[in-house]
Amino acid sequence: MKRILTIQDISCFGKCSLTVALPLLSVMGIETVILPTAVLSTHTLFKGFTCKDLSDQLEPITNHWKQEGITFDAIYTGYLGTEEEIDTVIGIIETFRNKNTLVFVDPAMGDNGRLYPAFDEHYARKNADLCAVADIVDPNITEASFLTGLPYKEIYTEDYIKEMLLALADIGTKTPILTGVSLSDGKTGAMGYDTKKREFFHYQNDRIPASYHGTGDVFSSVLAGAFVLDLDRKDALRIAADYTALTIEETLKKPGTPWYGVDFESTIPVLIDALKQIRL
Repeated sequence: MKRILTIQDISCFGKCSLTVALPLLSVMGIETVILPTAVLSTHTLFKGFTCKDLSDQLEPITNHWKQEGITFDAIYTGYLGTEEEIDTVIGIIETFRNKNTLVFVDPAMGDNGRLYPAFDEHYARKNADLCAVADIVDPNITEASFLTGLPYKEIYTEDYIKEMLLALADIGTKTPILTGVSLSDGKTGAMGYDTKKREFFHYQNDRIPASYHGTGDVFSSVLAGAFVLDLDRKDALRIAADYTALTIEETLKKPGTPWYGVDFESTIPVLIDALKQIRL
């Protein structure tokens, strides 16, 4: 069984970060080890949430793992709160990485052309250092803009997306993947670039007119899991994009739809079936 370490915060209530990554990676048949960077009472769309920073615990925990001889087939990072935390995580990657370790980075720091309130351009540049040591990164267009210095565009061409991917590759990432990419009307999905084969690849499905907190975490977790399982890159994109879309559709169907996250739990059997079909 493959083993993945995921490093990100945990919101006790609200479906995002580790409360999404842990169950989804586990049902994909991957042993999932967590390293929480902070504990929040709820995710940040709730008012008055509490937050306990755990940065000072990252090195003691990982030092214990080293003493125990624990190793990982993959390392997957999500939301990281400070520049100092990024430096610590880069050190953790260097410590546990071997020639076969997959490093997957979701540089969660902004959307809709803006960084999240807690971050500035210095933080974005530090995140570029983290992306430089990654095998795969999956920023959205906003995050890619801040990582590369290229202008953010809401209306764009396929050539713009390819330019952004090549700029991400120049940072050092082996396989950059841009999320939230629309290549035609009514469609959305992702496009990536394989630096080894020098090939672009993409997947598009129907755009759903709804937005929920945590859907990026759903997509990234399933995508990371698919790559850990050595799925073909096109299959990986398709499974992650279709599963994310399905969770949004199912959430919309139900009365009393929770505004704080998607009902991904009810669609887990579909994810398991999709993986079985590929392996047949």
